[in-house]
Amino acid sequence: MTRGTTGAEGVRAGRRVRGAKGAGGVRGVRGRLLDRALDTAVARAGAPGRILFTERQLYYELCRVVRPVGRLPRALRFTPAPPVPYERFEEALSRRRGEVRGLLGPDPASGTGASGAGTWGTGPGDGGGTADGLPVGDFFAPGASAEPDLYDYGLPRLLVCQSRSVARMLLANDLHLEAACPVLAADDLPLDPRLLAGLARVEGATVHVLHDASAAGLALTARLRDGHPGVRVASLGLVPRHAIAMRLNAPRGPAWVPCEARLPAGLDRREREWLARGRSAEVEAVHPARLLRTVQRLVRGPRTPVHSVWTGLRELRAAGFMTWPDN
Repeated sequence: MTRGTTGAEGVRAGRRVRGAKGAGGVRGVRGRLLDRALDTAVARAGAPGRILFTERQLYYELCRVVRPVGRLPRALRFTPAPPVPYERFEEALSRRRGEVRGLLGPDPASGTGASGAGTWGTGPGDGGGTADGLPVGDFFAPGASAEPDLYDYGLPRLLVCQSRSVARMLLANDLHLEAACPVLAADDLPLDPRLLAGLARVEGATVHVLHDASAAGLALTARLRDGHPGVRVASLGLVPRHAIAMRLNAPRGPAWVPCEARLPAGLDRREREWLARGRSAEVEAVHPARLLRTVQRLVRGPRTPVHSVWTGLRELRAAGFMTWPDN
């Protein structure tokens, strides 16, 4: 007790010191638990086969580790809020910066993203490769290719991603090679005239759109279709029904007043209410392996014949109808 301090004041000061130490201890325990959960999330995000993933994909995988909603009965369909604030995830990630194998590096176009190596190793049999500095769209950007006849071939399919980081992740994992499909970001729009000419050479050629389950994501398909008349455009999702079925972590935003002209007619009442409450789910909330598997299957799957009865349901295709199975 210092000079001029009463006994009661000394007791209160001692309690404050002990309380601060106790709070620091709790924060220390929480930090260590979060670090362990992050270790598990890194292993799961890259499985199977040493998949390269983005920082936000790792964040959502951490959320699934902390709150494993997949263990609940499948009849329960909902979109939980992320259990871990993104700031706490960034703090945990910064404590092991440079040690996250499989985490993609920053996007050279934006200067954002994690600074991890984006590789699973360089030893014999590793099978992984680096994706640091991997540009989006350079395979088919004007003047970027060393092959002068690249644009002389027919192009049966093309994939446009709302998120540039998702496009980089797909390219880093060689989806453009396995699916024989150029991968671009929405920032690369409008499409290069040579790409449009390649699409015109193949009957039934399709531009697939991969977008978030959000008002902006749902509007991307219509915007691309309006900007490229005569080009067949189809949505792969996500839509609210996909997010609900997969129980994706969906942050809450400000309430949104829906405009019927912006929403596909295939959305039901529950999906419209979900959007009106300010809910949204990112493509990066889907597990990386599931995302790669589903996108490749949908892109390479059989195209709907022109004479099929389903071709009249354009709005349902725009909503990603009959995509993203539960398992």
